[in-house]
Formats: sequence, C-alpha cells, structure tokens
Amino acid sequence: MDDLVQWLRAQLDEDERIAQGAPVGPWSMDGSGSVVGADGSRVVPSVGGALNGRVTRWPEGPAAAHILGHDPARVLREIDAKRQLLTDLAPLLAQTDAAIDGEWNGHDDLHGRLLAYVALPYADRSGYREEWRP
Repeated sequence: MDDLVQWLRAQLDEDERIAQGAPVGPWSMDGSGSVVGADGSRVVPSVGGALNGRVTRWPEGPAAAHILGHDPARVLREIDAKRQLLTDLAPLLAQTDAAIDGEWNGHDDLHGRLLAYVALPYADRSGYREEWRP
C-alpha cells in the first residue's frame, strides 16, 4: 500500500511541475481565437499563427472547450484535492489490515479501493501496477 501512495504522490508532483510551468490560468479565448492566460498573455496563437517559429493550429469546438477547462489553475486545484484525500486516507489505511499473503490487495477494503480510484487516471504511466487497478 505504501508503494502505491508513494507512486501516486510522485505522479501528483509531476503533474504539479507541468502545470506550474504553463502560463497562468484560468485560460480563455479572446476575440481573435487565441487562448490567453489570466495575465492576458497568449497561451497559443490563433489558428494559423506561429509559436516558437512553428505554425500551429489551435483545436476548435469540443477539443478547445476541453483544453480550456483543464488549464493549470484547475489542474493545481485537483492536485491539491487529491493530496488532501491521501492525507485523510493515510491513518485509515494504516488501520486497515489489507495484507493477503504479504501483498496488498486494495479490493478488500473501502479505503484501499478509494486509493486505487485516485491512482487509476495514472494507469498509463510508468510504474503503475495492474494489481492496483480497482
């Protein structure tokens, strides 16, 4: 169980590093179709614009709405919520005897399942173990 908690904390640290390196959110779209940060700086130029010398095309419609809805400010709030959940779960996990033949089986207790659910979005990342899957 400790392995999953440590691994999950590392994933949250990586998400935080990435989000903090992005332009400040919340993001929005200006009248020209450019995505702008909370400080008014352009995150991505308008369709057909150039970013670092490369021609870019900003997604439109549902893809743009999804990206705008997952700006760094939102991601950082989600990371904070997950960290708070891990902090609240820690004493409960310590009280739960979820060891079977020396290996953790997160499916045998509610707290272990909650932890497994928090980790599930990261299942495509290196180090994720299939036995953690809820």
